Amino acid sequence: MSVTTPTSASAAQGEAGQNYHFALTSLTFLFFIWGFITCLNDILIPHLKNVFDLNYTQAMLIQFCFFGAYFLVSIPAGFLVKKAGYQRGIVIGLIIAAIGCLLFYPAASLQQYPLFLGALFVLASGITILQVAANPYVTALGKAETASSRLTMTQAFNSLGTTIAPWFGGLLILAAATAEVGTAEFKAQEAAAVQVPYLMLATALLVLAVIFALLKLPKVTEHHQTEVADANPGSAWQYSHLMLGALGIFVYVGGEVAIGSFLVNFLGEPDIAGLAEADAAKYISYYWGGALVGRVIGALVMQKIAAGKVLAFNAVAAAVLVLLAITGSGALAMWAILAVGLFNSIMFPTIFSLAVTGLGKYTSQGSGVLCLAIVGGAIVPLLQGVLADTIGLQLSFILPVLCYAYICFYGLKGSVPKQ
Repeated sequence: MSVTTPTSASAAQGEAGQNYHFALTSLTFLFFIWGFITCLNDILIPHLKNVFDLNYTQAMLIQFCFFGAYFLVSIPAGFLVKKAGYQRGIVIGLIIAAIGCLLFYPAASLQQYPLFLGALFVLASGITILQVAANPYVTALGKAETASSRLTMTQAFNSLGTTIAPWFGGLLILAAATAEVGTAEFKAQEAAAVQVPYLMLATALLVLAVIFALLKLPKVTEHHQTEVADANPGSAWQYSHLMLGALGIFVYVGGEVAIGSFLVNFLGEPDIAGLAEADAAKYISYYWGGALVGRVIGALVMQKIAAGKVLAFNAVAAAVLVLLAITGSGALAMWAILAVGLFNSIMFPTIFSLAVTGLGKYTSQGSGVLCLAIVGGAIVPLLQGVLADTIGLQLSFILPVLCYAYICFYGLKGSVPKQ
């Protein structure tokens, strides 16, 4: 019989800690790349709107197809990750996302809007698998008490990707055409402008897939969190704080994506800033850059203050800023809407970690449910597109305000597990 001495136990814990640090470091690259890809949609929307002469509702089909993949793929992805493991799930997700990026090439060559939408769906399917695998993996790599802080910190690298993407997209996509506006040659150049950027992304994703296939990462089969007492066994769907959290993810992603999707057009409004699309794209970096700064600050704050209270405070602040953008004009409206990103920062990782608290062996299934709710990014922007076509772009931002009101409720009440 072997005996574990205190010294050997400490050594084992130290080795596990080093493995966890290495795994978390590796995962930060994933958070960066999928943030980058997701934020490029904010550039694609005004770009393809011009190429195919779309109204706001039609243009929002880009987000509908991208985030609709979360609804269709999340549950199967949960089963896939449970069977294959977190690491293999990540590799599969990267490969599928790379295929989606490659499909942009024929879509641009044929200048077919439905093909672009199909490519986005495949790309988002890969990102969905990454979300289902990587988010709970991060929460499992360390103490349960610091799960929100840890996931928020890794999500900061997601925000780094979303901060860089608008500048990248504005430079290579929005400013690409040289032909006269409205001509067939102009539309051909505009469509072809997405080919090189997405080929570059496909290459990066495939390289990451090879790297993650070769890495030796710690295997996590069970979460260390304690299950909520007296909860009915058998399914994650029976935890009320998870279900309310899923609705929180729905409205948060929907509100954040809707704001980002309309930023280029909003900043182009004559009574706001009157910016050209390529110039407006650069300002989107402030919106997503605020999320980067906020996540770094939030990761530190939530080590001292309850995550639910921080979530509620940020939701109220975001709602006030959007109301200023609706009722104001000029620089006030412009900087108010851009500042919303700072308070969006901690919402997704905080809602996610609060929602999976106490799920125990159902954490993987719960993660699938939460990623299913990311379909809010498909529904809310489309609804705002309908509002923008009917009551005007500026007034349509009332929809994200309602989203933030619910998030405030979840932070204060809905996130508390029932005993």
